[in-house]
Formats: sequence, C-alpha cells, structure tokens
Amino acid sequence: MRVCLASTSPARLMLLRQAGIEPLTLSPDVDEDAVAAAAAEERGAELLPDELVLLLARAKAADVARRLADEGEFDGLVIGGDSMFALGGRVYGKPYTPEEATRRWHEMRGATGILHSGHSVFRVAPGVAPLEATAVAAASVTFADDIADEEIAAYVASGEPLHVAGAFTVDSLGGAFITRVDGDPSTVVGMSLSTIRRLAGELGVRWTDLWS
Repeated sequence: MRVCLASTSPARLMLLRQAGIEPLTLSPDVDEDAVAAAAAEERGAELLPDELVLLLARAKAADVARRLADEGEFDGLVIGGDSMFALGGRVYGKPYTPEEATRRWHEMRGATGILHSGHSVFRVAPGVAPLEATAVAAASVTFADDIADEEIAAYVASGEPLHVAGAFTVDSLGGAFITRVDGDPSTVVGMSLSTIRRLAGELGVRWTDLWS
C-alpha cells in the first residue's frame, strides 16, 4: 500500500518515517491565503482555528489526490495536513520574520496555548473515485516561565522558529522551552499519527499495511 504525503514539510515527513512509512512527497498547488480568504468572505466572518486547519488540509490533500487519480497508476493513501497555534484568543501560523518570532515568544513565555492540526486522508485507486476521511486533533502546549530574553534571542537566531506554526518545535531546539504537552505529542510535531491511523481505518486500510 503506497502513501503520498501532500506536503514538503520536513517534520511531517520525519514523523511518517519514524512510524515506519516511507512516503512519496508532492507539493500541493494551493494558495492557502486565497482559500482562507474565500471561505471567510463566504461566511462573512473569520473561520475558527479548527475549521481553518481542516479546510486547508482538505484543499492540499484534494489537490494531490486529484493529480494522482488523473495519472491512473497510484494505489494508496494521500495524506494532507495543516497546523495553527492559538494563544490568548489569537491564531498564529508561521512567523516568517525574526521580529515576529521574538514578539510571539515573549507572549508565549509562561503561557499555555492550543495547537490545532487538520488531517485529510484520501484513498486513491485506479478506476475508482477517491474517498476521503477527515479529522481535527488538538494538543495544549505549556511554555516555561523562566525563559530568558537571551535564550529567546538565541532561539530566534537559529532560524528554526521562523517557518513553523506558532514559532516553536517540540522535537528539536524548541523542546527545552516546553514544560508540558497534553494530547497526542505528534500533533505538535506536525500531525497526529493516531488520528491518521484512525482515518486510514475508516477508509478500510490497516495502519500496519502502510509500513515500508
């Protein structure tokens, strides 16, 4: 059973590899900002974090699943995901700039936020219309209250927090600044493996059949 990860995220790829799966990776052709803006305009209000991550996960997985189905040779699962971090009523994606990452870390110090992760899994097979299963997982993350300004500056200077949701990682340099995670820990890394396993089962696929 083949697996295609609809993402070029190194963290999501690492998660699958650690779980015994060696996936094909394809970058989805999705303008995430445009998708989110269109959904907000249609509703007349911004989407909630769990709604937005599921919308984007579905858009990315659907794009890749459609391309593979059109080729007519792929037989397996397509996995798409999206993550956002909510703290104090604000939703944080990737900070991109050192200034924004620094500002966020000063706010996160000693606080607890929620990492929302959307999941979309498509079962793709030749000659059969793709089937989809979706879910959202969440995990709370508590940050140490004694992080020094100098530590924040050094972490931001490493470049790691600039291109990850919420400006932190739990499985690399940022892990030392996190004191507690409530929920599936892999959710904070990039996607919930237990959720992906459940969705695969809903599509009639045993998790162990995905092992390389």
